[in-house]
Amino acid sequence: PEAFAQAMPHAEALVAQSGAVKALFPAPAPRLCMIFCTSAGLDRLAPFDWLPDGVALLNNRGTHGAKAGEYGIMALLMLASGMPGFASAQRDGRWAPRHGSVLAGRSLVVLGLGTLGGAVAGQAARFGMDVTGVRTRAEPHPDCARVVAFTELDAVLPGAEFLVLAPPLTDLTRNLLDRRRIALLPPGAGVVNIGRGALLDQDALCDALDAGALGGAVLDVFVPEPVPPGHRLWATPNLVMTPHVSADDPATYNPLSLDIFFANLRAQRDGAPLPNRFDTVRGY
Repeated sequence: PEAFAQAMPHAEALVAQSGAVKALFPAPAPRLCMIFCTSAGLDRLAPFDWLPDGVALLNNRGTHGAKAGEYGIMALLMLASGMPGFASAQRDGRWAPRHGSVLAGRSLVVLGLGTLGGAVAGQAARFGMDVTGVRTRAEPHPDCARVVAFTELDAVLPGAEFLVLAPPLTDLTRNLLDRRRIALLPPGAGVVNIGRGALLDQDALCDALDAGALGGAVLDVFVPEPVPPGHRLWATPNLVMTPHVSADDPATYNPLSLDIFFANLRAQRDGAPLPNRFDTVRGY
């Protein structure tokens, strides 16, 4: 804290972990013009009344794409092969043969087409899947056969053999996959969540898995985190859990983040819009 206080009167830019930055302010920083957070989702920093006036808040959107895309296609392959069910059978000591299917020709709905969802859509398209994207506006995406707005979500869920959740957590997307929408999915559908735990109703998802209404789920994010001992998630059948690791690659995370930071510095120098400026009103 002492070193931070000494440095900030002269600092023009601050690079910090999102979990630490909010507690650092208010602080006297008359020359500060940007804060670069080494996370893409900054919902934990809301409300943003701590942000000094005139200071641009930046995230590291773009760092996570390659890893998230590979995790996403891994999860879809696991669901298509019945791997969550095999994991449950192994835990129970049961021999339970079941034949899976290839991904080609299967229908996938991806909620959110930013860095995470766009990367999963790209991988899925290369596997020959029929990809429908859902985003704020129904603008085309090169890896989606079609794109609809969030307002049309209910219309596409009944045809989703697989569903991937990857949007930022905002007022619009919180509890987006609620109990009613889970019931719209076809029998045997698979669900993947690599966005935020609060995007879906966990209890409703567990109920659907317990009842056999869904074929399986792969979840990387939860409410709360870490998932406490004894939580029903640990014992829910046909569910594979990973501890919030889907999009981070230790070998590339910091170098890619710094590349993005330098790209924003160049944009500022050239008087161009900052490509990673976080919109505190929209939440992404």
